[in-house]
Amino acid sequence: MSGRLNRKASQKASPAGSAQGLKQSLHVRDLVALSVSSVGPLFSIAATGGVMAENAGLWTLPAIAIIAIPFIIGAFVFRLLNKHFPHAGASYHWSARVLGGRASRFQAWVMILAYFTSIPPIIIPASTYSLNLLFPGYKANAIAEVAMALFWSLFALVPLLRGARPTAKLTQVFLAIELVSVAAIVVIAILRWHAIAVPIHFGKPPIGGMIVTAVVAATILDGWEIDSYASEESNRPKSDPGIGGIIGAFMALGFYALIYPLMFGETPLHLLAGATNPMAVWGNRLVPGAPWLILVPVLASTAGGLWLTSFILTRALYAMGREGLVPVSFSMTNRRSSPSVATIVTIGAAFSVTLAQTLFSSLNSFFGLVLSAAGFFLVLEFFLDSVTATVFLRRFHKGTSDQGTLQQHHHRLLTWLSGLATVMFFGFMLGFVFYGPRAIGSQIDYVIAIGIILGFVFVRGTSRHKSIYYFHGADAQAADSQLENGKDFALDSECEELIKGVATTSESKFGSG
Repeated sequence: MSGRLNRKASQKASPAGSAQGLKQSLHVRDLVALSVSSVGPLFSIAATGGVMAENAGLWTLPAIAIIAIPFIIGAFVFRLLNKHFPHAGASYHWSARVLGGRASRFQAWVMILAYFTSIPPIIIPASTYSLNLLFPGYKANAIAEVAMALFWSLFALVPLLRGARPTAKLTQVFLAIELVSVAAIVVIAILRWHAIAVPIHFGKPPIGGMIVTAVVAATILDGWEIDSYASEESNRPKSDPGIGGIIGAFMALGFYALIYPLMFGETPLHLLAGATNPMAVWGNRLVPGAPWLILVPVLASTAGGLWLTSFILTRALYAMGREGLVPVSFSMTNRRSSPSVATIVTIGAAFSVTLAQTLFSSLNSFFGLVLSAAGFFLVLEFFLDSVTATVFLRRFHKGTSDQGTLQQHHHRLLTWLSGLATVMFFGFMLGFVFYGPRAIGSQIDYVIAIGIILGFVFVRGTSRHKSIYYFHGADAQAADSQLENGKDFALDSECEELIKGVATTSESKFGSG
């Protein structure tokens, strides 16, 4: 599989309309900001804390700690796979390189489900929090909520259509607000501890509730992987992507380790359980009569989460469009090198779901049930990533030595940890299928089953698309050096050996899929 042949394969998959591609403009500090902010800890607690408290009570934190283990491992797995295969499609591309066409196409569908079903549950709270902040004592009004949802949807389009670097810069501003707010809230909570602390009694662990809580917690522990989907826009795509993910994953866990014990220790559990915004409940005890203290940082966290979750999906759709898995128009970029069609369709579709859910009560429960499956599909997505990494590490992993020759090398610890993450993610999925109907509704398993069946339909329907796009970017310094030496750095030669025995060209590889 020569570099020249690989170039032809990629050109075949790349539509004429997207020849410009994505612009490499992100520094490592931009990637770190994207990864940390995408987790959105304050919004995550506000949006899911009530559900988790209702299901697991004080055992919420142990449940988060358990599900955090495979996610932390996943951050190191993403870092490794990014070093070998930087690509805007990230997960589904890695699957294609290691497991083959069918697995890749199924994972592409899972990615669409996982990330799209995560966006409307961000738009709706953003609308509600804004109205509560602007109009104290606000009473629910569908028209007002739709108008505010439209505002946030249009607001999210601005940085996304302006490109990756403007998105990163705006994200840094909102991240600074969130970090300062977290510090202030923690300080106030510590100072107020003796005045408002409540008795803490764990009791018998509710195993089923903890499993459901752990899967729901997948929606608050993900997001750090955004720098993997931004790898083609990184100045150093072979070196930087994955670093932000590791930092983001650890910071997310740190945020929750700080905030959850304080919130549970200072607020009666019955007030938190089922609350639509437990952060506001806690904030009213911290500083009575000052709801803005919590609403402002939560809103900043929510806004950042909206456009960053959309960022992940738009890059994935851009990559899929480039290979024909979705309409080729999704790979079109505007003059700022932003995937404009993928962005507009993603935000537009998410707003349409929000509109239907807000205006039509008959559809509210239906969409609510579908969107509640986001946690399961996120766990499934990371399960598939762990499988990919485990197979890659055990069977195909070669690297370049100091002398520039390919040689077999091992990451024994990461291999075992990746296997552990695979087992844990699979266990949580099984547990959710068993306990989910009790906590969420009897129809949730049907929603999951339909989603998976549609995935097989997607695999079948896209089976004629057998090409793979290889990203030709290289680190700036490496590119300059190789150009001076007259070398073709379009595709790292290591990649040829990594999958030898699995495929000789992209066409033959996907032909077997």
